[in-house]
Amino acid sequence: MGSARSRITFHFHGVVLGAAVGILCGISAALFLWLLDLATSWREGHEVIVWALPIAGLAIGYGYERFGQPIKGGSNLVIATAQGGGEGAPLPQRLAPMVLLGTVLTHLFGGSAGREGTAVQMGAGLSDWLARRVRVDAAMRRQLLLAGMAGGFGAVFGTPLAGTVFGLEVLARRPIRYDALLPSLAAAFVGDFVTRGVGIAHTPFRAVSFVAPTPMLVVKWVLFAIVIAAVALVFIELTHFIRRRGERHVPRLPWRMALGGLAIVGLWQLVGSSDYLGLSVPLMLRAFSDGELPAYVFALKLLFTAITLGAGFLGGEVTPLFVIGATLGCVMASALGMPIELGAGVGMAALFAAAANTPLALSVMAMELLGVAIAPHALIVCVLAWVLVGPRSIYAAQLTLNSTQSMRDSRLDPLRR
Repeated sequence: MGSARSRITFHFHGVVLGAAVGILCGISAALFLWLLDLATSWREGHEVIVWALPIAGLAIGYGYERFGQPIKGGSNLVIATAQGGGEGAPLPQRLAPMVLLGTVLTHLFGGSAGREGTAVQMGAGLSDWLARRVRVDAAMRRQLLLAGMAGGFGAVFGTPLAGTVFGLEVLARRPIRYDALLPSLAAAFVGDFVTRGVGIAHTPFRAVSFVAPTPMLVVKWVLFAIVIAAVALVFIELTHFIRRRGERHVPRLPWRMALGGLAIVGLWQLVGSSDYLGLSVPLMLRAFSDGELPAYVFALKLLFTAITLGAGFLGGEVTPLFVIGATLGCVMASALGMPIELGAGVGMAALFAAAANTPLALSVMAMELLGVAIAPHALIVCVLAWVLVGPRSIYAAQLTLNSTQSMRDSRLDPLRR
């Protein structure tokens, strides 16, 4: 009886603290999205500012080199800390404000980056700050870190269910531990309520019409998943390649970011379009209705994003991968004789699912954004693409954890020896 009461009390405290984390996540996400909209609007009205991206990279890089060494791991630092069981060093308090400022500046000057990485890092940083203030134990601290990740993701996209699953699923390719489910659920929903409550509007999507799964359609989805997995691998490897080579040949971060900014400006002029700067949300929405979308669009957005993130600019991968996946899905749907809005929606979810090892979270996210009719199609492609990509990931911390887990499994499983 006492054990049951203690368990209920523990979970009750987790829900209460998770809701508190959600409030922090909601407020920070609302501020972030508001500033991001201001920065994007300013850039679109004064595109001459993009020419200053190399100078901005130099300044941001110097700031991070001088003051940001404790937080240079970014999302990987958060993942590694959460995976450590809540017993490691606290996340630096400067994490949330510095990543917020760096991401807004990246978008202001035209870098091709997303927003989920920033939201997840801010959520985790604020949740760890709360955990220290209320002096919780290691187990509860770990739950609050996961809740912060869930709350940040759910609040910034308006998808609390996907945020909940993302916070639990993103750590590594291993069975999900559900001990943090209730705090994560509370944080994701409260964060979303707060963000919407202060008047922040999310990108609107039209619900996808119902298409019954058939054997022939499943065959098409298999082909679809193979292409998605291949593009995910290209994005992962290219981004890591640019980062590794940059660190090897240009040791100073400010100069790496300046060179990356110079490359983006050169591409911008070469392509002759601003569609690939920033989030590129209009390009993503266009993929749901334009059957004449050029086949090269996804490749250009991939290149712009890989250079931006590989050079060290701040932001996230989700929205750029959504754009790449949606535009690629639109083209493949046209080629395979499927509704383009269905192909764009499935591609949007599956590309990030494969690149981040989060097939369940992105299947749920597809349903939250595009309606339940997309559920069977998104789940098939997300899971298949995830399997095909294997242990590769956009998050380097996942690679380390996956490698450790694989070695442990090989010792335990005689069939692997």
